[in-house]
Amino acid sequence: MLKLKNVDWKKTGIFAAGVLFGTAGIKALSSDDAKNVYTNCTAAVLRAKSCVMKTAAVIQENAEDIYAGAKQINEEREAAAEAAVVADAEAEEAAETTEETEA
Repeated sequence: MLKLKNVDWKKTGIFAAGVLFGTAGIKALSSDDAKNVYTNCTAAVLRAKSCVMKTAAVIQENAEDIYAGAKQINEEREAAAEAAVVADAEAEEAAETTEETEA
């Protein structure tokens, strides 16, 4: 025999409520109003995704332009530094040649 003293009424109540709300939820989800709400929400999510993707594409394009510009600046600075080293070496060589001809 089933003893009612051993029944956990809290868990039984939670189970019953879950079945009730689950059944009501399925009916609510199948209604036309709910379908319209979910359709509009899905459309909003798709629009947001499109907006985010466009923004990400613009950022990526700008980042590539910035990277290319920074790379060009570094190459120009490196070329200028090499030219300065060559100019210093030529100036030292010219100074040594001048000292030798004066001596």
